[in-house]
Amino acid sequence: MTPWQRSVAGIVSACALSVGASAQNGVSHADCSGMTAMKLPDVKITDATVVAAATTGAIRAAHCRVNGVIGTEIRFSLLLPDAWNGKFMMGGGGGFVGTLDNQARASVNAGYATVGTDTGHQGGVTDATWAVNNLERQINFGYLAVHRTAETAKAIVRQYYSKNESRSYFSGCSNGGRQALMEAQRFPDDFDGIVSGAPALDFVGIAAQFIKDMQAVFPDPHNLTAPMFTPETLKAVEAQIVEKCDAADGVKDGLMEDPRKCSVNIAALTGVSDAQRAALKKVYGETAGKDGVIYPAQPVGGEGEPTGWPTWITGGGPQQTPQGPSLRFGFGTQFFRGFVFNDPSWDYARYDISNVRKDGRLAATFLNATNPDLDAFKTRSRKLIVWHGWSDPALTALGSIKYYEQVEARDPRVRDYFRMFLMPGVLHCAGGPGPDSVDWASVISDWVENGKAPDHVIARRASATGAVSRTRPLCPYPQHAEYKGSGSTDDAANFACR
Repeated sequence: MTPWQRSVAGIVSACALSVGASAQNGVSHADCSGMTAMKLPDVKITDATVVAAATTGAIRAAHCRVNGVIGTEIRFSLLLPDAWNGKFMMGGGGGFVGTLDNQARASVNAGYATVGTDTGHQGGVTDATWAVNNLERQINFGYLAVHRTAETAKAIVRQYYSKNESRSYFSGCSNGGRQALMEAQRFPDDFDGIVSGAPALDFVGIAAQFIKDMQAVFPDPHNLTAPMFTPETLKAVEAQIVEKCDAADGVKDGLMEDPRKCSVNIAALTGVSDAQRAALKKVYGETAGKDGVIYPAQPVGGEGEPTGWPTWITGGGPQQTPQGPSLRFGFGTQFFRGFVFNDPSWDYARYDISNVRKDGRLAATFLNATNPDLDAFKTRSRKLIVWHGWSDPALTALGSIKYYEQVEARDPRVRDYFRMFLMPGVLHCAGGPGPDSVDWASVISDWVENGKAPDHVIARRASATGAVSRTRPLCPYPQHAEYKGSGSTDDAANFACR
């Protein structure tokens, strides 16, 4: 136990707030408004508000919302449900965060006490101007704010309910997935179970890939308004790829179970110019420098989806950002301007990505979550799940595969505590033609609490009204779902893990 933890524990045990009871379910808890009187080291609770149950909206459970600040500026928001299930769930934050973000916020409806943080700064999701010449903010964003928020939230949970949480979990996607892996690697005492979706684990390598791709699709930094690819061109490219590779997994269903089996001759694509072919070759290719591969390649898939390549890579998608014509542009340029060179005018078009490991050495020490040594996590009987969409246009699934295989190389018994699931046809964190919805909270809790390791999970694709149109089993890597040969290809029952 760290000195800070001992200090928290001592103050919590000495602090006595009035305790009441929920008339509905008998869960005892302190008076919500009285939580502002709670004292914690280097923490200020700014407000505590009773929130009534609702019949609509994402958050429906009656709860107490506690907001506060840790240290100088790490803001957090903790939801304490009246009908507490005895467990704690922290949610990750996407992009550069900058607002109170909790990707597991809806878990309060299932009875979890749940918390999120802005990681110690305020700003837009693709904005890193806050990081310029501010190492404290950079480190808070990198790993420290999540850890401190977890400890603070648990202390408040224990005071509010007058008992410890029975289990604690973390769930996040993208940068939230990176936070998840950072917790497993650096703070194995924080959570019993961790779910990491599409993790941005090698922040420096990913940034190099983004810049390499922006140099290909936006070669002129003074002309960012006219995308090299129209949505129609990208749809045509994707259609040709699917036509060629859809049946490679044994069934023609519009999904590629493993895009690595798809070999596309870019020169043979129709409807694209020579300049577009050259750009495609660079985007699909590995990010390499003088000393070899910096980051893995981009699998085919997601080119024609509006929230796929147009949003993330080529521009012209429905999601716009003040930091550039695509999200890769915004994140890539902002990373180097804010974290590496401390120069808001840094020019991506002239950068030699061969220098990225040297230039990004300091940033990597607090941003990269690439350490394959999970021994401390394993010995504490913790469990980790990583999931990733095969058609992710933001973060290549091959990066997650590389990490899993590095952990496996150290420990052949990796599946005892770490399993990875790849999702055909799924974009970044959600979306795309593939089944993209899984109840990961139930999967991880079943593994942690009941010892039921997931030998497969069921993914669903549902409409806005909740109607399920397709299900598919996801298999722990390196297994994959194989069609049994009969029945609807939209029904998970007709597939098996091989």
